[in-house]
Amino acid sequence: MTVTVKVLVPAKTAEASQTTQYTAVNVTTIIDKFTATNYSAVPATISVNLVTVSLSAGNDNVITKTKTLAASEAYTFPEIVGQVLSSGSFISTIAGTASAINIRASGREVT
Repeated sequence: MTVTVKVLVPAKTAEASQTTQYTAVNVTTIIDKFTATNYSAVPATISVNLVTVSLSAGNDNVITKTKTLAASEAYTFPEIVGQVLSSGSFISTIAGTASAINIRASGREVT
């Protein structure tokens, strides 16, 4: 068994449409950190899904739904930390407003 520590989602702005941010490919992934920061001057929302292979992002796999971040607030999603993704599963997000929230995730891939 090999464990590789890596950035799963490099720092980027979350899209205002449902977007796959990371897919576990031929690995089991453990999420160690997931951070979102609202860099805008007004509150903004973000939803995060952890989607099992062969499914689509939706209410059945939403982990955090429309989390409101105040202006300049950062949130570290304790409900996502420690979650495990099997091969083919993925992290998907949707921001309520384009150009408002930056995200970043790190974790471990196990092969």
